[in-house]
Amino acid sequence: MMQFEGTDPSMTSANWFDSQTILYGIRRWVEIETPTDAPEQVNKLMSLVADHFHDLPVALERVAGVDGCGDHLIARSAWGQDQPGILILSHLDTVHPMGFIERLPFKVEGDSAFGPGIYDMKGGAYIAHHAFRALCADGARPPLGITHVFTSDEEIGSPTSRALIEKEGRKAKYVLVTEPARDGGKIVTGRKGVGRFRVFIKGVPAHAGTRPEDGRSAVRELANVILALEGMNDLKRGVTVNVGVARGGTRPNVTPEEAYAEIDLRVPSLADAEEFVGKILGLTSKTEGVSVTVRGELNRPPYEKSNAGASLYEHAKTLAADIGFELLDTHTGGGSDGNFTAAHTATLDGLGVDGKGAHTHYEQLYVSSLEPRARLLHRLYQTLR
Repeated sequence: MMQFEGTDPSMTSANWFDSQTILYGIRRWVEIETPTDAPEQVNKLMSLVADHFHDLPVALERVAGVDGCGDHLIARSAWGQDQPGILILSHLDTVHPMGFIERLPFKVEGDSAFGPGIYDMKGGAYIAHHAFRALCADGARPPLGITHVFTSDEEIGSPTSRALIEKEGRKAKYVLVTEPARDGGKIVTGRKGVGRFRVFIKGVPAHAGTRPEDGRSAVRELANVILALEGMNDLKRGVTVNVGVARGGTRPNVTPEEAYAEIDLRVPSLADAEEFVGKILGLTSKTEGVSVTVRGELNRPPYEKSNAGASLYEHAKTLAADIGFELLDTHTGGGSDGNFTAAHTATLDGLGVDGKGAHTHYEQLYVSSLEPRARLLHRLYQTLR
C-alpha cells in the first residue's frame, strides 16, 4: 500500500489530463461521505462541487432537497442554452453508511484507488467536471451548450430528482451519464427497466393449537404468492422477479393474520414491462377469507438502444479509437438515471471510471482509466453537434 499524494487541480498544469491531478480531485469528493439518507453530508459535498464552478462560465442553480434527501445542483454553461445541447447526469449519493470510510479509507495500491463511492460514481462525476474545466480553459466554445446535473438520491431510485432529470432530458439533444464503466471499460447502451412492489396479505388469526379451523393463514398465502412470483422468472427473455423481503406472523402458536413481501422486477423492454407489471399487480388470493393487495409500479423504464443512441455510441467509439483505446458497449440489468432519458433523447451511459466493487467493502477505480476517459468526455463536449 502506498499513501497517495496529489497535486491541487486548481494549479495550472501543462497536462490537464494528468491522472494524479484528477485523482487528487476525486479524493476530496470521496472523503466527504454521502449516504443518501444523510442529506446534510450530501449537501456538504454539493457545496464543494458548487465551489469548483465558481471561476467557470456557468450559471448555477441549487434545488433544495425534499423528503429527507439532499439538494440537487445544476450547472449550465454560459453558451448554447438557446438550443438543445448536452446534458450530463451524475449522482453524488452512495449506498455506504456513515463511518464506512473507516473500513474503506481512501488509498492507492498499484493501479487501484479505493474509497466509498469512488467507482459508483464519484470518480465519473469528477472526471466529467474536470473535462468541462479543461474545455473552459482553452477558451474555445463548442457548438452545443453543456448542462451538468448532480443529484442526491439515485441510489434509492431518484424519487426527488426524476422530474428534474426528465425535464432536462427532454430539452437536451444528447445525454451523457457518468455511471461507472462495466466489464473492463465498456459503456452502457441499454439497461433493464426496474419495478418495485409491496404485497400486503390479511388473514384471520386463531389459536393454532385449540382452534386451528378458525384461522386463515396469511403466511401460507404468502407462500402461494412467492411461488407465483418466482414462476414469472424468464431468463431467456431477460425477465427477473425477486422476492427480496418476506415476513409475517407474530407467535408460533397463532395463525398469522398478516404477511408482507417486497418484490424487485427487471424487464428489458417496454412490452415486457407492461406484461409483467400487470401480472404482479393482478395477483389474487387462493385462500377463502384471505386478501392479497399489491402496490407498486415500474419506477425506471427500460433503456433500449435507439437509433440515435446507437449513432451516439458510434461517434464515441471513433473518438476513443483516436485517443488510443477500444470502446465496447454492453447491456446491463441495473438501472440508472439514463433510464429516464433514453426513450426520447440519445443517451450514453457508463461513461465514468473503470474499476470494480460497486457497493462493496473493496470498491475501487483503476487509475489508468482516468486519463483516457476524461479525454473521451472532453472530446464529446468538443465534437457533438
